[in-house]
Amino acid sequence: MKYAVKLIGGLLLVLVLSGVVNLRAEEKKPVKTENQKTNDHCLNCHAHNYFNYDNPVAKKQVKHKMEPGMKIDTVLFYQSNHKNFKCTDCHSEDFAKWPHSAEVRMEPKMICIDCHGGDEKYAKFQFEKIEAEFALSTHATKHGGDFNCWTCHEPHTYKISARNDSIINKIIACDNNICLSCHNNINKFELISSSEKPNIIAKHDWLPNQARHFQNVRCIECHAHVKDSLLVAHNIQPKEKAVKLCQECHSKNSILMSSLYQYQLKSKATGLGFDNEVILNSSYVIGANRNIYLNKISIAIFLLALAGISIHTILRILTKKQQHGK
Repeated sequence: MKYAVKLIGGLLLVLVLSGVVNLRAEEKKPVKTENQKTNDHCLNCHAHNYFNYDNPVAKKQVKHKMEPGMKIDTVLFYQSNHKNFKCTDCHSEDFAKWPHSAEVRMEPKMICIDCHGGDEKYAKFQFEKIEAEFALSTHATKHGGDFNCWTCHEPHTYKISARNDSIINKIIACDNNICLSCHNNINKFELISSSEKPNIIAKHDWLPNQARHFQNVRCIECHAHVKDSLLVAHNIQPKEKAVKLCQECHSKNSILMSSLYQYQLKSKATGLGFDNEVILNSSYVIGANRNIYLNKISIAIFLLALAGISIHTILRILTKKQQHGK
């Protein structure tokens, strides 16, 4: 009897604990918004590797592989800047019907300016200036309509970083990955160019300490026309106009101050007398981080040395004259 009571008590304890666990699991389960529920209609296919559809010719349901470019990572999408959008905010309502017609598939893609242009709420991002810069870039002039915002910035995962992240190396890695996602990916590169994919390492073999530069400088520092009013340059220049002069960065007037470090210019100075002190928060750039006091000390030492040599020379001359006079 005693064992039966213990057994029943144990079972009741297990049931109670399992009920508590289930309640907590339900509490943690995220509640979907109305837009997310609407998006499920699209994501039932586009969030998976495979999708099913009825084939009227074969008269059966067919399983088909989803094209990689058409697959949406829902985790990244709901972390992106567009997480609160419905699919049909950017895509035609006709896309809600399956199968998608050929006319719908060929509809022009919306770009940033279509939604954000002329909106005071987004004025600080300067979309109009970005659009004007992009129109002058080699991407736009060489590839035309085949190249748009989304060629570099995947709309389903895009998450702004340059204005939110204070760690320079994270910004560099994020921005360079955007460039390399095409220039180091033959499948994507061939979508817009018939040229052979360039060998990034070989093309930059002239650059000293190549790996160090790749880790600490963005591609656009050398390959874009820098405009002080923009935090991120979009006027990408032809390769012939890329910066190749060391002094462009390694000098007191370093172009890094009007591009990569522009948004940090309001940071507190160290007060140690360095030029471009904000750069020292993450790295030391030879020539760009001169120290005022060291410069003065160096000049003083040079002048003292010059004075010493001059005095020594004069004394030698006078000594010889005295010797000859005797």
